[in-house]
Amino acid sequence: MEWEEPAIILRLSPHGESSLLVRVLTRRKGVCHALVRGGRSRRQAALWQEGNLIMARWKARLPEQLGNMTAELVRPTASFLLDHPLALALLSSACSLCSEALAEREPHEPLFASLAHLMGVLSVSATRPPVALYFRWELILLQELGYGLTLDRCAVTGARDGLVHVSPRTGRAVSSEGAGEWKDRLLPLPSCLLDEEEEGQPQDWLGAARLSGHFLQRAVFAAYHRPLPAARDRLVTALYRLAEDGASGQDEEERV
Repeated sequence: MEWEEPAIILRLSPHGESSLLVRVLTRRKGVCHALVRGGRSRRQAALWQEGNLIMARWKARLPEQLGNMTAELVRPTASFLLDHPLALALLSSACSLCSEALAEREPHEPLFASLAHLMGVLSVSATRPPVALYFRWELILLQELGYGLTLDRCAVTGARDGLVHVSPRTGRAVSSEGAGEWKDRLLPLPSCLLDEEEEGQPQDWLGAARLSGHFLQRAVFAAYHRPLPAARDRLVTALYRLAEDGASGQDEEERV
């Protein structure tokens, strides 16, 4: 049995002297594991990097077997970001979340498309990486996993404007008017999560990280009795540095 699919490399681990075990997100077949013979060789080193977009070819005698994978490089995302730590942290966090949260061989075409789009924007905007777009992508991940948030109207008043909070229990938006005395118990809803044209500032990104992180931990990773991936924690730490220094993403990425 064999197939050929566009795929995003999520995780790599050494196997034997020269091979790799890879975990990829494919467009139509979801997350797949495979063995790459000679993947650690100098000739293949540039291809097998986390975050790269590839055309993967998988082959095995039976569908349930590990299978062998070869590939052609489509977009070397990782190499574009080597000199841009904040952009690289965004890419690493996205790959880690997909690798650890998605079940194997379950199709997630919308998620694949949104991740490929995020990677494309990162590749061309590495000096000013799209942090707000990344956190909007985390909301897509939650939705794809069956835990989408309801952010289009207030859960209390029904209003569509002035949405500034989210209930940590229901995942529904709440307006300033509807929050009332419960305001301090609600999560912040940064406007950059609602407006695709707004990038926001470091404090907004930290609010977005707190919001999506709460539901990722509660709805997804708690089921596996695991914390959020270390790569995401490193991203949040970098954003805290940005907020503390009062610097722009472009200035800070040289220090992250």
